[in-house]
Amino acid sequence: MRRSASTKALFLTFFFFLLTCLIANSATHNITRSSSKDKTHRKKCSKTPPPPPPPPDLPNPQKGLSFADQRLLVVYPVIQKFKSIITSDPLNITKTWVGSDICKYKGFFCDNPPYNLSAIALASIDFNGFQLGASSLDGFLDQLPDIALFHANSNNFSGTISSKIANLPYLYELDISNNLFSGPFPTAVLGMNGLTFLDIRFNFFTGSVPPQIFTQDLDALFLNNNNFMQSLPDNLGSSHIILLTLANNNFNGPIPSSIAKALSSLTEVLLLNNQLTDKVEQLSFAGNLLFGLVPEVICDQLLNLANFSLSNNYFIHVGPICQSLIQRGLLDVTNNCIPGLPFQRSVEECADFFAHPMFCPNMGSYIYIPCKCRPLLKSQNLQVIAAMSLSRVTLFAFQRT
Repeated sequence: MRRSASTKALFLTFFFFLLTCLIANSATHNITRSSSKDKTHRKKCSKTPPPPPPPPDLPNPQKGLSFADQRLLVVYPVIQKFKSIITSDPLNITKTWVGSDICKYKGFFCDNPPYNLSAIALASIDFNGFQLGASSLDGFLDQLPDIALFHANSNNFSGTISSKIANLPYLYELDISNNLFSGPFPTAVLGMNGLTFLDIRFNFFTGSVPPQIFTQDLDALFLNNNNFMQSLPDNLGSSHIILLTLANNNFNGPIPSSIAKALSSLTEVLLLNNQLTDKVEQLSFAGNLLFGLVPEVICDQLLNLANFSLSNNYFIHVGPICQSLIQRGLLDVTNNCIPGLPFQRSVEECADFFAHPMFCPNMGSYIYIPCKCRPLLKSQNLQVIAAMSLSRVTLFAFQRT
């Protein structure tokens, strides 16, 4: 009996021990599962939230518009952006800048680009006299890839000229005269090989003018009525420019001796109202094909010359002021075709000369006076300087046919 009781007690002890282990193991397992679930939950909560839905499409100004050419589609937003910064439009010009037919916008002109004669592109802009106001042309002019002519005189545009205009391959006429531009000379025009006409007069440009511009292949360079301050460059004599106006600035110092060489191509050069210190004493146009009347205005302006030669040409008349210079020995008109004066060409030689057809290039421009746009902006010290109007309303050179 004792053994049986002892065995029974041992069995119960083992049973309770085993039950305790099972309970402890179950509790540990539940804790582990709970911890694992918490970790999984935390892991799920740490994931990046999904991105927000994309914003709705913004209105597209080109939507619903049909353009005659892709090139016009490209410049449409450029024009509309420029329109948005116009601050003054007294003539209501910009009200026509609506729709896809850019070629009918006032001031805009289309043509076939040189690289594709079947295409249509914005080729020319003429804002002359529109009185538009804007703080800058940046982002407009320099973003018109096919532009060839840009004329915008007599407006209220200001700011500086973007260097990016140098990337316009077809631009050959740039007129921004009579505006409010300021800053240094727009050096972007240097090296623009296609540019033949540059007019920046009646603005507020300052500093110096790069000498390279005088030897660039320009027909016309109008710089007058700004605030340029420098001496005239020595390379002025190498210029091939036909029309050059430097008047009403602050050019100073001597007139380069090389200017006489430049006169072979110049038909007009205006230097008046600067601070040049040289006095022109000798001026010669001898040995050319100049003809017509010797202009009295030239003789009147050059009374202080020591010698003025028009010999070996084909002039036919001199007025009283020029006569007085001849009598004083200051004007040489020998070997011309002037009746009543000694040492002239023979009648036969003069008749043969005038028997050939002759014409003056750009005849319509001879009545145009570049500095006659508006009154001078400021008074300046006046010194006697050369005011030479050589071929416009004065001395005419011609070409034989």
